[in-house]
Amino acid sequence: MKPQTRTPREADIDTTSIPPTQLFVAFSEKRRQHALAYLAQKSAAIHLGDLAEYIALKEENPSYDWYERILVDLHHTHLPHLCDVGLVRYDAETELLELAVDRGVVAPYVQLAERAE
Repeated sequence: MKPQTRTPREADIDTTSIPPTQLFVAFSEKRRQHALAYLAQKSAAIHLGDLAEYIALKEENPSYDWYERILVDLHHTHLPHLCDVGLVRYDAETELLELAVDRGVVAPYVQLAERAE
């Protein structure tokens, strides 16, 4: 499966000034919370499949069917949103994604989301 998620050009987004409201919207979905928390832990780009596997484990359903459903959901819903906001960079050719902002931007939101679990 090769997602065709749009990746905004870096010049289109000023990642230093993402409004808090957009950050709250990004964190309003559990899968986006998991994705951003996972990406914030990584120092390099990761493969989309690794993220889907991580989310499947977090959701306590590590079956192949669930993994495929997560890939589709990431492709159609979550990655486009995270890319449009400017939090994530995604290369559809290589299926690699990485955090597009400093970890410090998302860290307070990740901690808040973890406390809510």
